[in-house]
Amino acid sequence: MAIGKRIRFFRNRKGMTQKQLGELLGFLGNTSDVRMAQYESEARTPKHDLVKEMAHIFNVSPHALMVPDIDTYIGLMHTLFALEDMYGLKISEFDGKICLCLDKSDYSIYTSMFNMFHEWQEQAAKLEQGEITKEEYDQWRYNYPEPDTSKHWAKVPSQAVSDMLTEELKKIEKQEKKKQKKKKA
Repeated sequence: MAIGKRIRFFRNRKGMTQKQLGELLGFLGNTSDVRMAQYESEARTPKHDLVKEMAHIFNVSPHALMVPDIDTYIGLMHTLFALEDMYGLKISEFDGKICLCLDKSDYSIYTSMFNMFHEWQEQAAKLEQGEITKEEYDQWRYNYPEPDTSKHWAKVPSQAVSDMLTEELKKIEKQEKKKQKKKKA
């Protein structure tokens, strides 16, 4: 989630308007809500000191506002927290293992995410069972959501060719029916 969306998320969570937040940050008059709108739309990016001030107002870590750096454990954790906020991803324990689960409370998000996770799980299972190689698995992941990475392509005729073939088949069927009638007579 980009920083502008995170600012909006935490501002709304606090029940604040853009103007109220801008004034708390020291922007005066009409500039307070305009500046916040610019940050939230990402027309402008707040400097680090301002991010720290906003984090203090929201009573959160500055990491919760910034675009997480997933190359660090802290950044990864804040990415997961953002996924919880955006997509209802939940953490739980199952058979002594920590698991990430989908929350069913928003069914439209749940079904979309479930279908995507299910595709991922199927590919991971194929890898684990030796049905595909690590290279094929990586090809699938790095080209997702491209539906077919098997490189087995079939040519599909154009609609005009398809229509022409259908008409010819209908003519052949009619001729066959006429032949059948003549044989019966």
